[in-house]
Amino acid sequence: MMLGKRLKELREHRKLTQADVAKALGIDRTTYGKYETGDSSPHYEKLIQLADFFGVSVDYLIGKTDIPTPIETIAAHHEGEEWTEEELEEIEAFKEFVRMRRQQREKKEK
Repeated sequence: MMLGKRLKELREHRKLTQADVAKALGIDRTTYGKYETGDSSPHYEKLIQLADFFGVSVDYLIGKTDIPTPIETIAAHHEGEEWTEEELEEIEAFKEFVRMRRQQREKKEK
């Protein structure tokens, strides 16, 4: 199961234990452990909390994309910078390009 695989990879990359993640989410360690093994799936709200905790998108967690951070949030990480109207248009154009490429890839996989 992709969710469990991704959760384990993200947790290990940060050198955290299952107990560390469970504590941060306010759940039992055994509950979190079942998420990683695929024996249980988190409810929608907990899935969002997991994505926020690891700094990735829900789509990445569930395997819908291999891009950990959604394109829409990239520009937001440059707070304090002034963007010209032209630069904002370029960012929007790039987002649309990535969406189209993803749709083409998904069509090929079907």
